[in-house]
Amino acid sequence: MNALSIPTWMVHVSSVIEWTVAILFVWTYAEVSQKLYWRSLSWGMLPALVSAMCACTWHLFDNAPSLDWLVTLQASLTVVGNCTLCFAGWWIFRSSSASS
Repeated sequence: MNALSIPTWMVHVSSVIEWTVAILFVWTYAEVSQKLYWRSLSWGMLPALVSAMCACTWHLFDNAPSLDWLVTLQASLTVVGNCTLCFAGWWIFRSSSASS
């Protein structure tokens, strides 16, 4: 666990917690507002959350070379997450335009 300083760990862990809470808030907003198309944003946020968890896991094990595959997985999930977030934004825009 020496790979990161305590303040850096605090940022990493709080970011994962914050992202999880944001997913829950978006899901709740979709239900409360009855705009269920907002759920697509919650689903679109999941790859980025898993990407962050991969990074934290790799750092937890002191950036072990045997876990280098986690870096590749994290990078791939970041790309997938960016694409799913873009798609979710488009879906929300399309759905909200259609309902107005």
